[in-house]
Amino acid sequence: MKNTRKLLMAAGSAAILAAAATWGLAWQLQPEPPANPGMALDDPALIRHGEYIARTADCIACHTAPGGRPFAGGLAMPTPVGAIYSTNITPDTDTGIGAYDYPAFRNAVKFGIRHDGATLYPAMPYPSYAIMPDADLYALYAYFTRAVAPQHQANAPSTIPWPLNMRWPLVWWRALFAPERPFQPDPGMNDLLNRGKYLVEGPGHCGACHTPRGIGFQETALSLEDGDTFLSGALIDGWRAKSLRGEAQGLDSWTREEIVDFLASGRTGRVAAFGAMADVVSHSTRHMTAGDLDAIAAYLKRLPPTPGKPATFPAKRDTLTDTLLDVTARTRGALLYREHCMACHRPDGQGVPRIFPALDGNSAIFAQNPQSSIQITLEGGRMPLNPGTDTMAFAMPGFSHLSDQDIGEILSFIRGGWTNQAPAVTPDQVRQIRSFLKSKTPDIQTGDRHE
Repeated sequence: MKNTRKLLMAAGSAAILAAAATWGLAWQLQPEPPANPGMALDDPALIRHGEYIARTADCIACHTAPGGRPFAGGLAMPTPVGAIYSTNITPDTDTGIGAYDYPAFRNAVKFGIRHDGATLYPAMPYPSYAIMPDADLYALYAYFTRAVAPQHQANAPSTIPWPLNMRWPLVWWRALFAPERPFQPDPGMNDLLNRGKYLVEGPGHCGACHTPRGIGFQETALSLEDGDTFLSGALIDGWRAKSLRGEAQGLDSWTREEIVDFLASGRTGRVAAFGAMADVVSHSTRHMTAGDLDAIAAYLKRLPPTPGKPATFPAKRDTLTDTLLDVTARTRGALLYREHCMACHRPDGQGVPRIFPALDGNSAIFAQNPQSSIQITLEGGRMPLNPGTDTMAFAMPGFSHLSDQDIGEILSFIRGGWTNQAPAVTPDQVRQIRSFLKSKTPDIQTGDRHE
């Protein structure tokens, strides 16, 4: 009994010390109050600037549920330990940010500190927003408090179980992985390149998807100066967010003009946006100025290859087109491609520019990891809606009715065909993605049929 009492007292003392240390750390991490911007929040020019900042930061994509009201929250964000739901950021006083003054708003966006002092879950990309200047944050605050319609919608609690849902340990996460930091322009780059660097690292928060995560779910690098893994590609929500670096399976095959075209319209003559990137184009990048898009493209094209990854592919001659045109060719991959793919993507794998993406020379196809190719083959996909283009938003049907073996055969055929050089896809890889999708979409078929 005495030993039990001693253990309980020791545990209680440790808990008190941990709480005291966390409180002390949280006090030390409190940011300095912002300087008075000295601008009227109802200034139309300020509000318009804030709306543009909201577009560059893609606020609507995460804070709007499918079919929901803009910025009212409720979008589910799956994590390995449960779902987090985005919050209401309309100016409703009871359920949104109507009670936030500017310093509280700034603390939430830039430092991940909630109105009540608790730390926000890092699903909110405040490690990236940390470099945003006060002028932009103040304009953003003006837009949300003066131009966004208030919506009374209570925030949904996360499904993360106790004790993993406790927020006080996030103070330590914030201290380790979300430091207070200004934007650091590169003295070796001109103003255009540094503008691109700022947009990519800051409001665009490209690293949130395209930089791998560490053991604490932190981005392993917040800038190129921070580490070689920056923008080197990552797996997110079942999609492979490609490397944005200069290697063969990154952006080596893209021109600067193609990157601008892709961000502005969601397509080029060879590729089309799909998955989460289609939402980014729809809600964010297509609204950016031509100058900002060019700055992003120029900066991305300046990034070197990820260390250890090939900068270019060796030359490879296309022999597959002749194989597909030869009616006597009866390999399993050729037969499946003819039946399910060739009508849109053509025997030469070139597709139809800006309508049906090419499969030959498409960096999404020859990525080292096939997760995205598997997912879009199972689920299908739709190009982003973009009223600013003269091309319809074409859709690809899903092929979840095919077996894991058949989808592996088709994708292996495509990823190694024409001039592509990528590893084959196994049935197990397809099965894993199918299981993941089934957990999100219960009506997806099991795919256990094989003809």
